[in-house]
Amino acid sequence: MKSTREVVVVATDLDGTLLRSDRTISERTAAAMAGAATAGITVVWATARARHSIDELAASCGFRGTAIGANGAVILDLVDGTPTIVDTRSVPAETVASAKAVVRELVPGVAFATVGSTRFVAEARYAELCVFADHHRHPRDMELSEHGLSVDVEPTVKIVARHRDTTSEALYELVAAAGVDGVELTHSGAPYIEMSAAGVSKASALQGLCEQWGISSDSVAAVGDARNDLPMLAWAGTALCPSNAAQVVRAVADRVLESNDEDAVARYLEELTERRAAL
Repeated sequence: MKSTREVVVVATDLDGTLLRSDRTISERTAAAMAGAATAGITVVWATARARHSIDELAASCGFRGTAIGANGAVILDLVDGTPTIVDTRSVPAETVASAKAVVRELVPGVAFATVGSTRFVAEARYAELCVFADHHRHPRDMELSEHGLSVDVEPTVKIVARHRDTTSEALYELVAAAGVDGVELTHSGAPYIEMSAAGVSKASALQGLCEQWGISSDSVAAVGDARNDLPMLAWAGTALCPSNAAQVVRAVADRVLESNDEDAVARYLEELTERRAAL
């Protein structure tokens, strides 16, 4: 491993990592997170998810910590049981427009949605391609607009794009190869690609939090399973992944844990907690 210092912060992805394949948090995982907190270990959720689904998950398991949402663009405080937005990193309106134009030119027929700290606005073609699990919203209930979020109402923190006939991985490769100025392009394994403001990632958000807390990267372990977790895994002193992680993630992990369906993160937290108790 990169670090031999005691781990006092564990930042974990949600889907495919902390969550089981049915997208729930097991009783064992909920207990392990609570036990870690009691032992003085800070658990941070780091996800591409939006505020509303983070809130629902936290309520389902009693999580009362800090969550990084929208791939680092939104920081939520869940200490009081309800999500309070403490920081956002938005994409300038002109960058939203130029990024969409570049991607449309690269891949004609691509459809977009723009995500705010609380709102989600989709083009009609985008909503037609969605199922509930994509954004934890029923497509029929999505707010529709061909113009995206209005800055006067709420700034955009993330742009998502998909195509009826091009897989999200293929779309990611095409856009990554061409490059889009002003945005941080990533892919979480979902059926769309994601773009935040340049320099915004789970890693940058986690680094900012740890600097506020006076904790160095050497004392941080990060767990993730997809491409959007790679910067966070590279920054943390200890990089971990579940056995079901994408190969590109497994290749950089210091340690491969059990699968998400075997409560990989819970087992690791239990190990840390037991180690602390033995000191």
